[in-house]
Amino acid sequence: MAEFHPVAKKSEIPEGGAICVTVEGKSVALFNLGGEIYALADECTHEEGPLSEGEIEGDEVECPWHMARFNIKTGKVLCEPACEDVATYPVRVVGDDVEVAV
Repeated sequence: MAEFHPVAKKSEIPEGGAICVTVEGKSVALFNLGGEIYALADECTHEEGPLSEGEIEGDEVECPWHMARFNIKTGKVLCEPACEDVATYPVRVVGDDVEVAV
């Protein structure tokens, strides 16, 4: 079972926004959708663009490099040029602390 690691404060992640953190050497994008925190690998599966810097619309994020889109809640790829889903990670929030398991 993966171990949870404290990575950020919930108050640091703006509503409808994202930040990038490093967990066990992996870049992870944390998204705040309606007060719920989601964690995805911060690399688009097309050419590793930083998803934490992408445009967020609803529960989707668009890669800033080539406009591939992913569902933030599931990691599912929604349009090309990406063909593979992006990894998701378990998240838990304890008080204001956001913890991620990779």
